[in-house]
Amino acid sequence: MVAVTKQKRCRKQAPAWHARFLAMLPAIMTHARITFQHCDPESRAEAIQCVVASSFVAYARLVELGKETIAYPSVLARLGCAQYRAHRRVGSRLNVGDVLSHYCQAKKNVIVERLDHFDDEEGAWREAVVQDTRSTPVPDIVAFRCDFADWLRSLPRRDRRITETLALGNRNSEVAKRFKVTEGRISQLRRELAESWRAFVGDQPLSRGAAAATA
Repeated sequence: MVAVTKQKRCRKQAPAWHARFLAMLPAIMTHARITFQHCDPESRAEAIQCVVASSFVAYARLVELGKETIAYPSVLARLGCAQYRAHRRVGSRLNVGDVLSHYCQAKKNVIVERLDHFDDEEGAWREAVVQDTRSTPVPDIVAFRCDFADWLRSLPRRDRRITETLALGNRNSEVAKRFKVTEGRISQLRRELAESWRAFVGDQPLSRGAAAATA
């Protein structure tokens, strides 16, 4: 009878300095959170994580050089924030030819925006306009979505939300119930929106989604 012994997997033990860095982490994150408090939540979260990554790399390098004693949370955090502002991210190259690179956007003044938006009340991402992409040329789709997004931003907040709800194909009665107005007011608003759109783009034809909002 052969006895089979189970071999334990060897787990590489983390260096002792990892624990010392983790002890500094709350102070580093607090510094980054205060520094980027003016940013929107998504950008602030990204900035904090980038500062943490940069701080970790800097700390590891100091350990390697035998200079761990000069590593302080405030110094590491300031360095990380400075690198973030300079668009120097851990694991990312400074590619000036990539429009999605923060470095390229800063150097060439490129602005990249989403074609969708976040609905705070619904808590989900949704397209601002529903398009029939099977028959519409891509350049026309992009141009329309940019114009439509700009037009939406020009509307009062309540009218904008009503427009987006209509563009999703909801009926007048459903929209009226949701926003606690009469169906007559929704019909009236459709006409006002159609006139506003024509004035904004100079009688440019509507896409299917926008037509649903103003028809």
